Amino acid sequence: MPELVVDKPFALAADAVATALSTVPADGLSTEDALRRRQICGPNRLRRRAARSALSILLHQFSGIIVWLLGAAVVLSLVLGDLAEAVAILVVLVINSAIGFFTELRAARSMEALLRIAEVRSLVRRDRRVRKVDARDLVPGDIVLLEAGDIVTADLRLVEASNLQADESVLTGESVPVEKDTPAIAADAGIGDRANMAFRGTAITRGAGEGIVVATGMGTEIGRISDLAQGAEGVASPLERRLDRLGHRLVWLTLALAVLTIAAGVLQGHAFGTMLQTGVALAVAAVPEGLPVVATLCLARGMWRMASRNALITRLSSVETLGATTVVLTDKTGTLTENRMTVVRYLLAGGDVAFEAEGEARAEDDRVAAALRVGALCINAEPGDEAAEDHGGDPMEIALLSAAEAAGMGRGWLKEHYPRARKHAFDPDRRMMASVHAEGTRFLYAVKGAPEAVFEVCDHQLGAEGPAPLDANGREDWARRQSEAAREGLRLLALAMKEAASDGEPPYEGLTLVGLVCFLDPLRADVPAALRASLDAGVRVVMLTGDHADTAATIARDAGLGANGLVVIEGRDLRGFDAETAEADLRDRVLAADVFARVEPETKLRLVSLFQKHGHVVAMTGDGVNDAPALRKADIGIAMGLRGTEVAREAADMVLKDDAFATIIAAMRQGRVIFGNIRRFVVYLMSCNVSEVLVVGLAVAAGLPPPLLPLQILFLNLVTDVFPAFALGLGRGEEGVMGRPPRDPDEPIVGRPEWSWIGVLGGLITVATLAAFGLALFWLGLDARRAVTVAFVTLALAQLWNVFNVRSAGGRLLQNDVTRNPYVWAALGFCAMLIALALWWPDLSEILDLPHPGAAGLRLAVGLSVVPLLAGQLILSVRRPARPNGGARARDRVHAARRPPGD
Repeated sequence: MPELVVDKPFALAADAVATALSTVPADGLSTEDALRRRQICGPNRLRRRAARSALSILLHQFSGIIVWLLGAAVVLSLVLGDLAEAVAILVVLVINSAIGFFTELRAARSMEALLRIAEVRSLVRRDRRVRKVDARDLVPGDIVLLEAGDIVTADLRLVEASNLQADESVLTGESVPVEKDTPAIAADAGIGDRANMAFRGTAITRGAGEGIVVATGMGTEIGRISDLAQGAEGVASPLERRLDRLGHRLVWLTLALAVLTIAAGVLQGHAFGTMLQTGVALAVAAVPEGLPVVATLCLARGMWRMASRNALITRLSSVETLGATTVVLTDKTGTLTENRMTVVRYLLAGGDVAFEAEGEARAEDDRVAAALRVGALCINAEPGDEAAEDHGGDPMEIALLSAAEAAGMGRGWLKEHYPRARKHAFDPDRRMMASVHAEGTRFLYAVKGAPEAVFEVCDHQLGAEGPAPLDANGREDWARRQSEAAREGLRLLALAMKEAASDGEPPYEGLTLVGLVCFLDPLRADVPAALRASLDAGVRVVMLTGDHADTAATIARDAGLGANGLVVIEGRDLRGFDAETAEADLRDRVLAADVFARVEPETKLRLVSLFQKHGHVVAMTGDGVNDAPALRKADIGIAMGLRGTEVAREAADMVLKDDAFATIIAAMRQGRVIFGNIRRFVVYLMSCNVSEVLVVGLAVAAGLPPPLLPLQILFLNLVTDVFPAFALGLGRGEEGVMGRPPRDPDEPIVGRPEWSWIGVLGGLITVATLAAFGLALFWLGLDARRAVTVAFVTLALAQLWNVFNVRSAGGRLLQNDVTRNPYVWAALGFCAMLIALALWWPDLSEILDLPHPGAAGLRLAVGLSVVPLLAGQLILSVRRPARPNGGARARDRVHAARRPPGD
């Protein structure tokens, strides 16, 4: 059996590759040989990540440390015989897990539906006959026949290529089909330069050819990139890291409070058993039981909002991650551009004419009309045929047809007025093609091809007054104009024509040069505004593409990148680049670049890692197989749903079903709003919990009976706290949220300013509650049980009013982000009703041990509950809106990365 692996087949002659694989291109493999090879190599398919099982999604809901802490509280409550508390906490865990489970399960199944693709068959030569076989049965040594419209199903070393072109944008990012040939090339050639190879997943746009299968399945270039993507280690989202840090702090805080309270109570002479129960009550009070539920619901609602905007989120925390993004590494083809060629300019004798093919265009003079006519006639498919409308054809020919149709020269009109008489196929040696059309009693010869080739066969040029002689100086002038346009990143074809009495004359003699037609894969219309919004938000956008540097630079400038001078780096300058060992100047230049052109998958992966190591939260967008490893490695990978490949969608955290780059900006805003909402409701929950801890701890330390019972604390935490917190989580966000720089990735949810405000608010509520408890005992003369009811009502109402104290400092008193939130008012009404039920519904008041305190007790509770609200609003009105310096650090890091080397 021959060795079935050929190292660098593109560097070997086709005959040498055939010999190495023991195959004869004219005969193909025998059926028996193919079966033996398949047993050795296995099926020709990519290894796909196993679908997330329902069990793994369910277990993921229990991975947070706060959930573990609540689980420990359940166990401890059962040990102490507090069944009601254990059941109540368990209900919270079930609700939280159910919300997260069903939300992520729906997203996972939606992604799996996107990844289903039809099976493909390939045309091969076996047993000296041509037949179709399932692409999964291809083996090294098979001879595959290619023609326009085919999808290549394995990596092939071409042995024949007749006018063959392939669209390799999914693999290299290059937007224009590349010419294919058979001679061997240099062993160090990059993927985009291997003209004698046809790669799996690419599409044949023109011509025909044959190739020897040299790699199948995971051995193909796509397979290698897929393996890179699956091996690229993802990182925990910023939100997950922050919640984890907060959870760890709460664990130690809870243990410390419980131990201190038990010790203080025992020293005061209280029974150890009673103090142990009080310690559990404090532990319950210290843990914001509603935090996992509210955070999950907040993220889930953000996920549903994005789904309605055609953005499919595969992981809840990914929504928030976009809000922390400091740099977006974006693919060009199909992401910033439309992945279709468009006529943008005609270079004519005497001047240039810009062309806009959207809507109705006008042929301004006879030269433009002639250029439109020649371009639309000289195509492989006859104008008017269905093949001419097939968008799987040559994109330049499609662009020429679209331009003519926009100017009123539709396919039907061309076929009627210029019926084709003869076609001269593209000649690789001449680099031209021609078609001959009847025009009355004479014939029109339409020619298009490589500019330098067409210049040589033209002896006239079409001027404003008609044909004029074209001499050597004129050809030099045309060559100069061609070079200038090419430096702008434009693709060019030359158009020429002549009239003759018959259709049998030589097509490439005595031609009149009509002009040059310029093509560009156009920028998506919504991209410039989206990029401006991104830059206004302090988020850098960097383009990564497999296309040529000139083309990439043109698109980058049109999009608005490089306002301070565009910095472009080519992939060949980054071969072997290692962030750890690279010189500082090169590393700084890489971090400052706006565009990376002709980059390969490994380079994209290294660039993502480089930005992450320098403290950035990286979003990576792309649609091709070549983007998949970087999509997986990035903090959030964003794939295109319409144009995106299976491998890219599988690697991504978010899929844009409409491929709109602007949706990313909307998601960024949503992410920032969500983080702000999470921070707001965490401050609210923690300030309420701190007040509960202080109320119980200070009362016990002072020798007073506990003013709250464990089940009452749990009722407050799970009922009256959760609904206002959830309402805060549904806020629309502040209007200027996208006018600020991204926050520092290391900035915690609860920083020093938040902890300070939590202490102030908790202290105000504590003072009001203890005052009500003391006055109920010593002024109103109520017994301890009714005094506890007064303390409960005071604390419950003060916590409800506390929702208005988490508005932004410096904002308006009555018109702010909290008061404008309709969910807050609904939550307050609902919670007020629940508090009333706790007092007046006999069964519930008996469970909670809340005897009615009388009218005087209720007046005292309601009056003192308003004091923290008034004091908090007074402080907010004089407090300046200060934020931690995380945003400034993020801005400095972005500016440092953008600063040109040497500054």
